Amino acid sequence: MSESIIRVIQTARDTEDRLTEKASLSFKPDTAEKEMELINIYEDLEYQEIEGFGGALTESSAVTIAKLSEAKQKEIIDAYFHPEHGIGYTLCRSHIQSCDFSLGNYAYVEEEDAELRNFNISHDHEAIIPLIQRAASLSGEDFRLFSSPWSPPAWMKTNGEMNNGGKLKPEYRQAWANMFVKYIQAYAAEGIDIWAVSVQNEAKAVQIWDSCLYTAEEEKDFVRDYLGPALEQANLSHVKILIWDHNKERVYDRAKVAFEDEAASKYIWGICFHWYSGDHFEALSAVHDRFPDKKLFFSEGCQEGGVHLGSWNTGERYGHDIMGNLNNWMSCWTDWNIVLDEQGGPNHVGNYCDAPIIGDTKKDEVIFESSFYYIGHFSKYIRPGARRIGSSKYTDKLETTAFRNTDGTLAVVVMNRTDHELPFTLRCRGQLAENTIPAHAIQTLLF
Repeated sequence: MSESIIRVIQTARDTEDRLTEKASLSFKPDTAEKEMELINIYEDLEYQEIEGFGGALTESSAVTIAKLSEAKQKEIIDAYFHPEHGIGYTLCRSHIQSCDFSLGNYAYVEEEDAELRNFNISHDHEAIIPLIQRAASLSGEDFRLFSSPWSPPAWMKTNGEMNNGGKLKPEYRQAWANMFVKYIQAYAAEGIDIWAVSVQNEAKAVQIWDSCLYTAEEEKDFVRDYLGPALEQANLSHVKILIWDHNKERVYDRAKVAFEDEAASKYIWGICFHWYSGDHFEALSAVHDRFPDKKLFFSEGCQEGGVHLGSWNTGERYGHDIMGNLNNWMSCWTDWNIVLDEQGGPNHVGNYCDAPIIGDTKKDEVIFESSFYYIGHFSKYIRPGARRIGSSKYTDKLETTAFRNTDGTLAVVVMNRTDHELPFTLRCRGQLAENTIPAHAIQTLLF
């Protein structure tokens, strides 16, 4: 491909464009006369490396997909994981035991058994493991799985149930750490390597579904004294440990407590976060500036409040958050459920949500929401190993980010959330390319 040609991929409201390739642009020499409406690319400024993009392979997603015809199942799996036709998912999340997007509470050891003699993952064989295996085989060697617990078994907790918060009883910290080991080993026996784990999903929230509370000190101590050593002793030190796994507004405070303790920090690869408390992009840069060797991982976000069929705001919410996170050092990204049913479930406590793909199990239909296409503008074109490079823009009405892939291709994402078409001129390598972006649209420029 000629270096002077720019491919333009576009998704735009009120059009048919959905990850649609448009007429390409051409660079022309920068005569230094153009100073307005520029988006500059600074190739020699390099920032974080991207580990991957993906979504959560929950029991709800697995059960919904299984209810659809084989052709519709294939359509969904291909849309996410097919190397050419899909949007390039390689990094996925799953849950250790049950979460709200399960059919009900379940644990790998149901009755009190600190020795974990009765540990088994038979429940996961019903739906989750087949989905993970299917996704991994299509995605190929880049596929990585990250797993989070929503709650320890009820008998390990102060409130005696998996739901409604509660805490891990101190006397079961070792047994709980050992359960992580058994989970990783059991999945390995199924041909599924666990790449990373987080200590606890949403460690600050008492939820009516599966939940468990840790203070920053308790989480740090659990990693330092139990989980880190347990993985080490089982020759599983390669499995990365992440903390927090909750909203961005407290990401810096949690990072500080864990990473300033050297004995705990040596086990912790990074910190993961969700989007439900707002942007707080600067908080991510604060963590990076203070602890530059730690990774920043967006581990969950979804549109709450059931299915929002046909909503364009959902896609723009994703685009805005992904862009802001990337420009503040995020290196890993996982959406929440890859698929939900027509109700936004199943969910065992009625906490229905939207997903980028809705599988209508009554009509055997697959519906692609705007969020699917917005995510694809990043995940399909910013590949594992890509590095963010410098950029600047002439107006806050546009949101931009830029990356160099390992094959040398540059990917520049430009988003317009306004009601008006906006002009811009891409400036890179002493060359210019003039373009416009429609209202409520996102473009990926490749050259």
